[in-house]
Amino acid sequence: MRDIFLIALYAFTGAVATGLAGAGALRLIRRRSLTASLTVVAAVGVLAMLAGTLAVAWAMFLSPHDLSVVTTVVAMAAVVSLATALLLGRWVVARSRELTVAARSFGDGGDFTAPTEPATAELAALSRELAATSARLAESRERERALETSRRELVAWISHDLRTPLAGLRAMAEALEDGVAADPDRYFKQIRTEVERLNDMVGDLFELSRIHAGTLALSPSRISLYDLVGDALAGADPLAREHGVRLVGDHVEPVPVEVDGREMTRVLGNLLVNAIRRTPADGTVAVAAERSADGVVLSVTDGCGGIPEEDLPRVFDTGWRGTDARTPPAGAGLGLAIVRGIVEAHEGRTTVRNIPGGCRFEVTLPVA
Repeated sequence: MRDIFLIALYAFTGAVATGLAGAGALRLIRRRSLTASLTVVAAVGVLAMLAGTLAVAWAMFLSPHDLSVVTTVVAMAAVVSLATALLLGRWVVARSRELTVAARSFGDGGDFTAPTEPATAELAALSRELAATSARLAESRERERALETSRRELVAWISHDLRTPLAGLRAMAEALEDGVAADPDRYFKQIRTEVERLNDMVGDLFELSRIHAGTLALSPSRISLYDLVGDALAGADPLAREHGVRLVGDHVEPVPVEVDGREMTRVLGNLLVNAIRRTPADGTVAVAAERSADGVVLSVTDGCGGIPEEDLPRVFDTGWRGTDARTPPAGAGLGLAIVRGIVEAHEGRTTVRNIPGGCRFEVTLPVA
């Protein structure tokens, strides 16, 4: 028993010495190829066995014949181990290079295509993560292009919408200045109307800039949806009468919500104005509010005839006005973008969908 203990001790000592030397070698080549590291690991395993054998032989536990036999066996094992390590290292390095080339493609703005050759579980997991990252980057680039398109459209439409009233104001001012205005009072009234329109446009731009900058300050309070919808209907009633549109708000539940009353009144006002302007005379715009599984749903239904399906995802984009809304009173395409910004600031969401004869805008808010 004592001899076995001594043999184990000498073998362990020789193996530890080899392992320490191997650890030092791995540290020195830690920046080199994986093939070199695998070769060192394989060599350490074989040399540890050889060192332990030599230590036992030095302690006179092995005969010279047995030592030569063991050394030969260890040498053959070393050859096979090193060859296997080299092959494995070259295979892993080749798969890593393929992954590097594939990753470079989507880094340059393309899409990531995973290598078709089989790889280790770790490299396969990395490939899947790169593919997911590539998909997210593609979506981000698409959103960026859509936003840039919206910005360009917004600048073009705002420039057009500003130029028209400004040209009218300039003409009316010159007519009044030259004393050639046949009806000055009518000119003054028209100037006031145009100035109010410009003021509303500037106010929308300022509101939208605060929303995009994340500086929209909310003052939430507990409000009944019944009161909120009632105030919005009262404010939109004159415009509805002017367009010959009926306003209906019969299906409104008195559900309490924690919202900024001023901002949510603006949300409903924008939705109602948009619905009234898109609904033909003798049409109906209906407002409803009810509790749902997700919270409280405010809806505005109009008779616009529906929105093209390809345009539905862009309805709430900044500056979007649709193909049939290039001139006033369509506005600058800011109203629905402001609606979405205010609702999202309240941790809600906005949706739109077509219904027979029109479309339905929905605002979902959390229950108080």
